[in-house]
Amino acid sequence: MVACKKESVDPPPPYVPIIPVIPVTPAPALKYLALGDSYTIGQSVPVEDRFPHQTVARLKQSGRNVAEPEYIATTGWTTDNLLSAINSVNKPKNYDIVSLLIGVNNQYQGRDTVEYKLQFTLCLQEAIAHAANRKDRVFVLSIPDYGVTPFGKQMNPQKIAKEIDAFNHINATISAAYGVNYTEITKGSRYASSDPTLIASDGLHPSGKEYRKWAEKLSAQILNVIR
Repeated sequence: MVACKKESVDPPPPYVPIIPVIPVTPAPALKYLALGDSYTIGQSVPVEDRFPHQTVARLKQSGRNVAEPEYIATTGWTTDNLLSAINSVNKPKNYDIVSLLIGVNNQYQGRDTVEYKLQFTLCLQEAIAHAANRKDRVFVLSIPDYGVTPFGKQMNPQKIAKEIDAFNHINATISAAYGVNYTEITKGSRYASSDPTLIASDGLHPSGKEYRKWAEKLSAQILNVIR
């Protein structure tokens, strides 16, 4: 009698659960709102040379996902013009970055510093509101000194410089009181007195080269906040 030989059976493979791959949704692009006058809208330079656009370009180079800047700014605006425009445009109040540079036309028109103090405060409050009340996302820039430009040199450069400093003392003090970021660009703007490449073709406004200096400072501050 021959015994039956058992066939060997391989054990079943270990169970490997199937884990579905869930696609990662990228974070939405950061939104930037630039408030101001001719210096913000970049009078006499291409769009890509404006300091808000150059700031965004630098942020992108640093790996940040930032949308193209939006503007509420027009050449010739004073603080009250900017306030009226902010109220009429009615932008959403959810921006991640808001810059504010305003006041040179108040000085140029001989407007009162007391009025500027009141209206700049209101402009800053609007900037904070549009940054979803995140004060660390608001960036005020000082007013540059146009007295060093060919246009300004025909007037009274010493008087212009003195008055610009007085207006900047106001906006710097208010910015500190509200706890927002402040970017001082006035001292650097005065190098245009001996370097014409820092002045646009109109003989008054900054060139893209000068705006690049502002963008370097501003983008560095933004990167300290948005890591």
